[in-house]
Parts: sequence; C-alpha cells; structure tokens
Amino acid sequence: MILGAAGAAAACAPVVGRHGFQPIDTQPADIVVGQDTRETVMTKLGSPSLVSTFEPNTWFYISQVTERYTYHKAEVSQRNVTEITFDPATQRVLEVNNLDLEDGQDVGMNGRVTPTRGRQLTILEQLLGNVGRQRLPGLEDDMVPGGQRPRD
Repeated sequence: MILGAAGAAAACAPVVGRHGFQPIDTQPADIVVGQDTRETVMTKLGSPSLVSTFEPNTWFYISQVTERYTYHKAEVSQRNVTEITFDPATQRVLEVNNLDLEDGQDVGMNGRVTPTRGRQLTILEQLLGNVGRQRLPGLEDDMVPGGQRPRD
C-alpha cells in the first residue's frame, strides 16, 4: 500500500528541463543603459542566444523551463527573453527589454502548399518507369576494382 502511494506520488512529479541562456554571476537586469558596451555585455553575460537578422545591433538572451508529466507532451512553464539594443555609433547599450511567456504570441501556420514545377507521372509511368534500368545479374562479378570490363 505504501509502495503504491509512493509510486503514484512520484508519477505526479514533473520532469523539469531548463534550456537556453542560464545566467551564472550576472543577471541581464544588471546591464546599465548608456554605460555598458558590447564588450562589457559579452563579458558579463557571454555570447547572445540570437543576434537579430535584420537589426544586427540587437542581441537576445533566451531561456525557458519546460515541464513534462508522465506520458504527456512537454509544456513551456516559463520563458525569459532579454533584448539588448546597442547604439551603432558608440556601441553602448540603448535599451534593455525583458519579455516573458505572457508577451509571446501564437503564430498560425499556413496550410497551403506551393506547387512545384515538374511533370506529374501517371500510374502506368510510375509502375513501368524502372523497367530496363536495373543492372543485369553477374555484372558485378566481372568488374575488377579500378579496371575495365572484360570484352567477350
């Protein structure tokens, strides 16, 4: 009875996973706007998780915590995104923006398919398409590596 209760209690505990940026000594909140530069941010926080594609003066430090209960899909329970924007001229921090799970938005995927160019094969062409393309049996035995096929 006690063993069964302990097993049921253990099954209710989630498996917690921590992914992404994990601050060690300095938190992203310790970055000072107007004082810190790219070099000091790199020294304090390390390499960014992501550099913006269209705005290379914006760095992102991303971390998240997931929880998975037995036989269920993992769900994100906590997400932290720190966005640090630098001045392109002076390389000093212009803005530090912290975002969490509530700031995220769901993006709906488009189900349409882009057609590709090419020829559509009929069923008969698919069935008979490889007729005559196979190697004849016994040809591999006559081949010498690096040599030519013997003549009859």
